[in-house]
Amino acid sequence: MKNSWVHGAAESSYDVDNLPYGVFTRGEEPPRVGVRIGDFVLDLAPVAAGEMLESAHVFEAQTLNPLLALGRPAWQSVRSWLTGLLSDETERDLVEPNLVPVDDVQMRMPFEVADYVDFYCSLQHATNVGKMFRPDQEALKPNWRHLPVGYHGRAGTVVVSGTPVQRPSGQRRAADADEPTYGPSQRLDVEAELGFVVGGPTALGSQVPTSAFADHVFGATLLNDWSARDIQSWEYVPLGPFLGKSFATTVSGWVTPLDALAAARVDLPGQDPAPLDYLKVDEPAGYDIDIEVVLNGDVVSRPPYSAMYWSAAQMLAHLTVNGASLRTGDLFASGTVSGDEPDQRGSFLELSWGGKEPFGDGRTFLEDGDEVTLRATAPGALGGRIALGEVTGRIEPATSA
Repeated sequence: MKNSWVHGAAESSYDVDNLPYGVFTRGEEPPRVGVRIGDFVLDLAPVAAGEMLESAHVFEAQTLNPLLALGRPAWQSVRSWLTGLLSDETERDLVEPNLVPVDDVQMRMPFEVADYVDFYCSLQHATNVGKMFRPDQEALKPNWRHLPVGYHGRAGTVVVSGTPVQRPSGQRRAADADEPTYGPSQRLDVEAELGFVVGGPTALGSQVPTSAFADHVFGATLLNDWSARDIQSWEYVPLGPFLGKSFATTVSGWVTPLDALAAARVDLPGQDPAPLDYLKVDEPAGYDIDIEVVLNGDVVSRPPYSAMYWSAAQMLAHLTVNGASLRTGDLFASGTVSGDEPDQRGSFLELSWGGKEPFGDGRTFLEDGDEVTLRATAPGALGGRIALGEVTGRIEPATSA
């Protein structure tokens, strides 16, 4: 694989070994599909039409869903075509007029979310939360090492990076109170996660084995699962997260293809006991992705995705083992990514140890006006590191009831 001829792209975090997809607008023009190369977006529709590409119509769409629906052989074919266009100087006359500076476009929600499931797959995060919430019991519930625990989220509140996040209101019960009160969350939090975008659907009643993960998952996107911890802690027994999670989930404007993450594959850190047969994976099943959590411009945590206990392939296999069908545009996420060290915790709940140990400049949970950005990089095929698109959200005050 050669570096790109596009100015500034060679050896950058957006060279031809990356090529994430997104949906962009410029001025009053309609949204359409583009791919990131260096500091530019390649407007794919006119290039594909000029080359009479069979799948050219999918790049005129206002979401990635038509591209996702084409399936893995088409995804690979399009990626090969793009790699050639952007690394072969003879294609310059066709491509260059359709390169648009990233700073001149607005990114839209890249895909229409069909269903959203969030998992709980970090051993370190689950252990930390268990120690805080159940100090007199085992940190992990008996099922945790046997299956990827998850909950069904709300697809309609998944938003693209840059969308303001309004502080949610709901019932909260103070530790020293007998009855709940209603009002804005006082323990608003972030969760640094990796999301996976489904392309290939399945029929109701079928199952997806771990070996078929890449046949159904198009790519990955950074994800912030905003969480109202006080609302969550009062409501989650016995059925789990609901209003404490459903108000907003933010994803990047860019979806990184799985093929771009091939060089980032690593073995899982180890699973004990060995999982049941339907959850067994061929290694390497994990990803070496380094995440940064940035609060108001300052990095406050660096969670390593390589530490995740359960793999994405196992999440998908468990999601479908009961016959639940997949739809194009389904999104499932890893749950909070946390590492072994205190500065690798992917939530403020952990960084502040339940609000008891302020971090940084004395922070515990989010205040109105705070801006949080997630960034991430992974090893690329050209020897450097590729970037997964950023995820940013600013906290807006709650509305009065």
